[in-house]
Amino acid sequence: MYRNLRWRLLVTLAVILIALVFLLPSAPGIKGTTLGKILPDSAINLGLDLKGGIHLTLGVDVDKAIENNMGTLGQDLKASAREENLAVLRPNILPGPRLEAVLVGADKQDAFEKLLAKSFASLKIDAKEKQPEDRVRYVLSMTPAYKKELSRLTLDQAVKTIRNRIDQFGVAEPDIRRQEGNRIQVQLPGLTDPERAIAIIGKTAHLEFKIVDDSVDPASIKAGLVGPGREITTMVTHGSKGGANETPIVLMKDAVMTGEYITDARATIESNNNQFAVSMNFNARGAKVFERITEENIKKRLAIVLDGKCYSAPVIQDKIPGGRAQITGSFTQDEARDLAIVLRAGALPAPVSVLEQRTVGPTLGQESIDAGIMSTLIAAVCIVVFMAVYYGFAGIFANIVLLLNIVLTMAGLAAFGATLTLPGIAGIILTIAMAVDANVLIYERIREELRLGLKPADAVHKGYDRATLAIIDSNTTNVLVAIILYQFGTGPIRGFAVTLVLGILMSMFTAIFVSRIMFDLYISKRPANAAVSI
Repeated sequence: MYRNLRWRLLVTLAVILIALVFLLPSAPGIKGTTLGKILPDSAINLGLDLKGGIHLTLGVDVDKAIENNMGTLGQDLKASAREENLAVLRPNILPGPRLEAVLVGADKQDAFEKLLAKSFASLKIDAKEKQPEDRVRYVLSMTPAYKKELSRLTLDQAVKTIRNRIDQFGVAEPDIRRQEGNRIQVQLPGLTDPERAIAIIGKTAHLEFKIVDDSVDPASIKAGLVGPGREITTMVTHGSKGGANETPIVLMKDAVMTGEYITDARATIESNNNQFAVSMNFNARGAKVFERITEENIKKRLAIVLDGKCYSAPVIQDKIPGGRAQITGSFTQDEARDLAIVLRAGALPAPVSVLEQRTVGPTLGQESIDAGIMSTLIAAVCIVVFMAVYYGFAGIFANIVLLLNIVLTMAGLAAFGATLTLPGIAGIILTIAMAVDANVLIYERIREELRLGLKPADAVHKGYDRATLAIIDSNTTNVLVAIILYQFGTGPIRGFAVTLVLGILMSMFTAIFVSRIMFDLYISKRPANAAVSI
């Protein structure tokens, strides 16, 4: 018995020591000290409702992403057809969106349709009609399954991109998640510079490369007559005195390339005029696409369009291999750095708009912390007094393991780097009650065994053994419910679920394992038939 007790004591002391190691970094005055340098970096992070910060609801234009993807498919279709010795005129985007492709040579329909089936299974033929000059017009659209998957991937990529941007901005423990209706919820606790963060998050950084149509005369541009497949946008230039000028420019409507291929972006200084610019590198596929685009459009201007505005439109002098490009536009240092952040983190697959913005002040957060701590203390004091009065000396054991349960729960939050929210504090209060409930079940069972005439040692042994199964069954159900809450809940609900799961696991350990050690030590020091205060 004593060897078994010694083993259980060592396990308990080891758990308490590990808990203190993870909990100390969250204590005031520890960070930056010699002790803080050797302790783990993980600490309890306060949520938006406790620390203050901003809450954003973003809307993602999934339809625009689908249209852009259709344009990319059109370019790929034309290039693949060329490799198969098939002539396809420049594909056009139709409302829907649908893709119009004109095949030159009616006798090559079978070969073209085989290409579609083999390499473009995401497209289906909506219409096909013969045209003069031995041509066949195809109208293609996305399959419903591909369209649905593309919508899901667009939202997932948007969430990942926004998270990457915020991580580079330096916000600790952001809460970013998808919502119904193509929306994304963003919570940034403890933000010190909300305006700049909102600018970075809200900046879509939707980068497109489009061919400039210089054949349209200024009068037609002014009248808005630019012909099909073209659009008028704004060209941003900076004068010598620093002012920004916006002039109209005509671009081909379909983008020949988007920013999805960017792997790196850096703020640089142009050597010829000492102005800030942003240099970009493309991945392997992007480099190949960029090389093909520049080869096919030599002596034409390639417009670099960011969020609907053209910042530069250099003339393509020759094929550009290597997968490098540069955005110029007389940026300030902060503008170039912020643009590099959003491009390096990944261009958003679709435009994003800020639908809702709320700011939670740190004062309100401190009031929530004070209220949560006060409610926790009141609940703990009431329970401590009740257990000591009702169960006597055994109630003191329950109070000790109750305190240990709180310490282990907080240490668990710190170890996992979890975020403590106001609902999380409510979860801790609930686990306090549940921890006492486990002790009540055990103590009442021990009382029953004592009334049956068993010796104290035997009553404690049977009481713990028989109550343990009921405790495990009830707590397992609660853990499953908490896991479901975490899986499908929003930020505050997830915070409640995390503390609830940790609290339940720790309460089972303290009530079943630790309090049993106390009882065994207590009984081992007393005569066999001595009464137990319970």
